[in-house]
Amino acid sequence: MGAAGLSALLNSVRYEVLPARATEEKVLAHVPRDVVVTITAPPVKGLEPTLDLTDRLASHGYRVVPHVPARLLRDDVHLKEVVERLSAAGVDDVFVPAGDADPPAGPYDGALPVLRRLGELGAPFARVGITGYPESHPLIHDDLTIQAMWDKQAHATYIVSNLCFDPRVLGEWLARIRRREVTLPVHVGVAGPVQRAKLLAMATKIGVGESTRFLTKHASWFLRFAAPGGYSPGRLLSRTQEALTAPSAAVAGLHLFTFNQIAETESWRRALLDRLATASS
Repeated sequence: MGAAGLSALLNSVRYEVLPARATEEKVLAHVPRDVVVTITAPPVKGLEPTLDLTDRLASHGYRVVPHVPARLLRDDVHLKEVVERLSAAGVDDVFVPAGDADPPAGPYDGALPVLRRLGELGAPFARVGITGYPESHPLIHDDLTIQAMWDKQAHATYIVSNLCFDPRVLGEWLARIRRREVTLPVHVGVAGPVQRAKLLAMATKIGVGESTRFLTKHASWFLRFAAPGGYSPGRLLSRTQEALTAPSAAVAGLHLFTFNQIAETESWRRALLDRLATASS
């Protein structure tokens, strides 16, 4: 990948964080204000910790994108309350996945009904993100996930792809969704420089039930992180250069899954930007 193309992606990043006790402090200490911060909503904790952290980080001047999983919404009144609270905090961008809560907290079992309801409420957010799955979803066939993106794109403005470690699979997925006339820009999901021991510790802190679900769904991730030399975000970006920079792919930037290793992720990004600047000078 040319230095300019990779630098542009690294300068258009979103950092995904979990609403843990130390997250606010870590973000303030290490994340520049021009980096978008997205906040997950783990099923065990519900939406309240996400909304609280959104309020606090927005008050510090960050552009914050809270996750609003459909399955965590209790009812239409709850959705309206969430919209009002986020609007009061100045939030203009939300990410609406289906979520993993099982059973759902209310009547919404998928993202599409919530997206439609947001439209009926006057489209209160300028930007609305939906999920894409380059690697197969554990419960949903690939054709159905792409059809779901097509169905939802009339109500959304961008896609965030879930983690993918295979450059070939990622490239083929980008080409495939474009052939299926899914035209929304994509923020490509990439794991940051994750240490396996810290990742396991983070998963444990989320809660036993959530950790079990996470590990069951994503066992292959841990194998990749644990293998000597098995995963490097820089190497993945280099190997996906053609797919990410092709104009037809419409990649808007990178969505970095920090797993709350926020300092390490920003240090890695800065070091790579510096190397690219040196290489191109």
